[in-house]
Amino acid sequence: MNPNKQETITADVRITDSLSGVVVTPRQISATHAVRGVLGDLLPESRLRRLADGTLVGAQDAAALLNLNDSIDLRWTAEARLFAENRKSARLVHPQLFEQVCRLRTGGKQLAGVYLSGVERLEALDDHQWVNVAAMTLSEGYGLCVFDEQGAGKTVTLIFAFDVLVGWDQVDLLLIVAPKSMVAEWPGDFERFTSDLYKVVVITGTRRQKNAALASDADVFVTNFETVVSMESELQALLRRYANRSVLAIDESFYAKNLDAKRTRSIRRLREWCGRAFVLCGTPAPNEPKDLVQQFNIVDFGLTFDDIVIPEDRETAGPIVQRAIEERGLFVRHLKADVLPQLPTKRFHRVLLSLQPEQKRLYTAALKDLVLDLRSVDDETFVRHLGSFLGRRTALLQICSNPISLTRGYKEVPTKLIALDKLLEETIRQRGEKVVLWSFYTASIDAIISRYSHFSPVRYDGTVSDIAQRREAVLRFQEDDTAMLFVGNPAAAGAGLTLHRARLAIYESMSNQAAHYLQSLDRIHRRGQTREVSYLILLCDRTIELEEYARLTRKENSAKSLLGDPTQEPWTRESMISEAINATRLIGE
Repeated sequence: MNPNKQETITADVRITDSLSGVVVTPRQISATHAVRGVLGDLLPESRLRRLADGTLVGAQDAAALLNLNDSIDLRWTAEARLFAENRKSARLVHPQLFEQVCRLRTGGKQLAGVYLSGVERLEALDDHQWVNVAAMTLSEGYGLCVFDEQGAGKTVTLIFAFDVLVGWDQVDLLLIVAPKSMVAEWPGDFERFTSDLYKVVVITGTRRQKNAALASDADVFVTNFETVVSMESELQALLRRYANRSVLAIDESFYAKNLDAKRTRSIRRLREWCGRAFVLCGTPAPNEPKDLVQQFNIVDFGLTFDDIVIPEDRETAGPIVQRAIEERGLFVRHLKADVLPQLPTKRFHRVLLSLQPEQKRLYTAALKDLVLDLRSVDDETFVRHLGSFLGRRTALLQICSNPISLTRGYKEVPTKLIALDKLLEETIRQRGEKVVLWSFYTASIDAIISRYSHFSPVRYDGTVSDIAQRREAVLRFQEDDTAMLFVGNPAAAGAGLTLHRARLAIYESMSNQAAHYLQSLDRIHRRGQTREVSYLILLCDRTIELEEYARLTRKENSAKSLLGDPTQEPWTRESMISEAINATRLIGE
């Protein structure tokens, strides 16, 4: 980069003022605060240049350089300067944008109609989608977190918001980043709602094919998280051509919740070249309150959580994060129960099963060995070997599902397959209903596919890597009356799919990631579903599966409370029996 084309910023460093609102002297600036904390995590190549000889100075040495001479002049790279200016511009308008978003959340479609006065082609939107589009297209706006519950129509919201912004001559380009399984769905969604108005190109295939796609004159580009990392420079070049007239949209944004992940860093850097950014997710905080931070940062350049220290303890962090998004966060959140009142209810049923004899022996032996080893190590050793201990805990869960991949020569039929024999016979053969069956382990899915081949099952998990084959599996289940069973891993198929031909979902085993479980719940409970849906959770009694499921439901309630959702435990037969028994004790019966 030519140093003569860079802007000189003297050592009073107004850059810091734009980031923290505090004017500081050179001696007060630390490398962590001025460079590393703000830009270092996003710009590994960010540097300060000394005017005298143009020497590059890394983040580590920034403070030492400043302390050498109070009057020394510093020069930021053009990219670093853009990053700082983005934050300064956002800070100036953030308060009024926050106030407008809050007003729209309470004012509903009536107020949204005022903001969208004169806009055509919005008749297809539900009332809450009017609110979303109005909030996404605010004058001087720079983005929004759209956290509507799964199935509430976030895709439609984005398409119409982009259309409005194009109609107002504010943007020219949309870049969508989505999970691999959902990339191919976007062109069809655009065609359904906007016909052939926009040219939509998917960036996929070999590197040469991806470059050819980028060279096209498309209005909308769709790619996956992996391509964002491998082709960040090419994507940045695309966005830079459009200056601030481009829009970045992150579909299922919980994939970008961790700043340590390469994909999150790449997305954060790409965001700097876009006039607006939207993140879309129905389960944005599946594991802990901190999951929300980077998703807001993508939208608002870090303003919601500016100067906020979030403790590691989840219970302590929850109220801090919740208060920050309530007081500063640019987001909308709509629940299906509120915006789709015609959608049938859903019921949950835990089915407790006893382990089979050999299965129980294997489980008991593995559990005893784990307990002995845990008792024999100190805290330091435990932390050092945490990965190994977690693996052994996972093995216990896998034994509850099917020990076949862990124990050579295992011949017994595990208890969950025995239970499935009866459940699938009654549901599919006797009642003629389709079933969605979730399992987390490849060996368990192999056994399920083989055992129930007479139900013409379709498979959707990590062993089916081809996107076309995955789409065909969903299409067959939805449209082919002979394909009665969908067998999927919630980690692969939990997001974005519509499987409402079934009204029953059975969980043979679950991912230990709450996001996968929460996303999978709504595959059958979404628009188009006309029947009450049920979920059967198969759990081995007196095993750690009970605590694992309880942990997932606690995370679900914690995530809901952060966004102001009602947090009532779903009714189960066991919970109602327990309540009734306790009530009889109160009256002395």
